[in-house]
Amino acid sequence: MFDYALNIIGNDWIMIALAAMVLLLGTKRVPDATKKLARVMAQYDKTKNMVQDEIKKAKGELNINISGPVMSERQKLETLAKSFGVNTEGKTDDDLRNLVNSKLGGNAKADQDTTKQ
Repeated sequence: MFDYALNIIGNDWIMIALAAMVLLLGTKRVPDATKKLARVMAQYDKTKNMVQDEIKKAKGELNINISGPVMSERQKLETLAKSFGVNTEGKTDDDLRNLVNSKLGGNAKADQDTTKQ
């Protein structure tokens, strides 16, 4: 049948929004409205950045430096373990997996059970 949806994309929306603003507010009040909108957007960005910084502080930063492709599971485990400051010498894959998982705050037993199913 007929599709009456507006297929407007890109900059067309900006033009429609500006035209609607001029029609609703009039030409005298548009500069004040844009200033208020700019203040609201600046406050939003400031608050968003503050929240993101707090989230980063709360969860901590993982400093995982990978210089190239990681080919094996052992290399992945060693890279993760080294990023947490764990000595990898003399440890089996299961030991490393459990240590990394405990550093991440997960439950190693539950993770192993789900992979077997």
